[in-house]
Amino acid sequence: MGFSKLASSIAPSPTLALNEKAKALQKEGASVINLAIGEPGNFAPMGAILSGLASIKDGCVKYGATGGTPTLKDAIIKYTAKHYQRQVERNNILVSNGAKQSIFNVLFSLVDEGDEVLLFAPYWVSYPEMVRITRGTCKVINPGEGFQPSMDAVRKHVTPRTRVVLLNNPNNPSGIIYREDFVAELVSFCEEKSIYLILDDIYHQLVFRDTPIPTGYTYTSKSVEDSHLIISNGVSKTYGMTGFRIGWVVARTELISLMGRIQSQMTSCPHIISQAAAEGALTGSQHVTENLRQTIQNTRDLVLRELETIPGVHATIPEGAFYILPDFSVFDQDSNKLAAFLLEKVYVGTVPGAAFGMEGHLRISIAGPQHEVLEGIRRIRWALDSEGSDSIYLGDQKVIRSW
Repeated sequence: MGFSKLASSIAPSPTLALNEKAKALQKEGASVINLAIGEPGNFAPMGAILSGLASIKDGCVKYGATGGTPTLKDAIIKYTAKHYQRQVERNNILVSNGAKQSIFNVLFSLVDEGDEVLLFAPYWVSYPEMVRITRGTCKVINPGEGFQPSMDAVRKHVTPRTRVVLLNNPNNPSGIIYREDFVAELVSFCEEKSIYLILDDIYHQLVFRDTPIPTGYTYTSKSVEDSHLIISNGVSKTYGMTGFRIGWVVARTELISLMGRIQSQMTSCPHIISQAAAEGALTGSQHVTENLRQTIQNTRDLVLRELETIPGVHATIPEGAFYILPDFSVFDQDSNKLAAFLLEKVYVGTVPGAAFGMEGHLRISIAGPQHEVLEGIRRIRWALDSEGSDSIYLGDQKVIRSW
């Protein structure tokens, strides 16, 4: 057909693809439990809704500044001062149409053909494809026990072509929080080697422990203008505002300016109404975040207890985000095959671990309604436990085991 070879080689997002398949089954009348999509079930904060409505009622919904409205940038400045203990300026911030575009802007600005980007498995599914689109090369660092990597592995993977290291903390898909000594050493190493370190902090407030995660800035004395740290964040996860599509990057002015030029040619500017809503979320009541965090933590504890009843399944305890990445390899090493089996037989959507660089695992989202998540685990246990009962009700449909 004459299509671009690069474009044709890019894989679709498996999470979105499975979500669409689950929706198709639902339309056919199946009682689907979708544990594949990473999306909180809460309503957007009232401050976000009111600010968005005020923007619509104003009636002047036109183009905005490429890198974000001044008032949203001011809200991000205050957010950064509160959560990162760093004072930044407007020219250190670029607002984009979601944190995904933010990270893509960074990679597009820094990576040339053949440059290397270090990823830590398990990694978010979009990272490798983003790197490929920017014609870079992925180098994956495999984890040790509890999905924790080592600095020795980092040093072994770094070459003169290493341009960027990308770390998502808390991690999607495992929910783990990286050891503080590792993050401290990684920051110091990247600063010393002039390697850019992207810290994807999209889940940084959804933490299930008493103390917050130290930020990357904790481990460097360099100013924002001199540092190689790049902070990516947004309102999608912390505030449950996935559909608003607002993310941002904090970095040195020169890099922000370059990313702004790229964004101006791609999407012009972020959505004006969504920016108003994001500003309302950042400046309004923060109770929604704490309520969401507590709800997810409660669901996590119940799900871990249920997973323990499935013989042979091992789950590393997640300390943040809203996912669990259990090891199901005792049942099938092929995670794509296992995920397809569970969706077909018991109408439960999960994401194959292979998409995250962790074959034999399945990612289970615990962000949805608690009763639905627990029902999904009950179905998974029944589908895999040959010693269990011969039948199960999926909604009002009785299913007889035939495998």
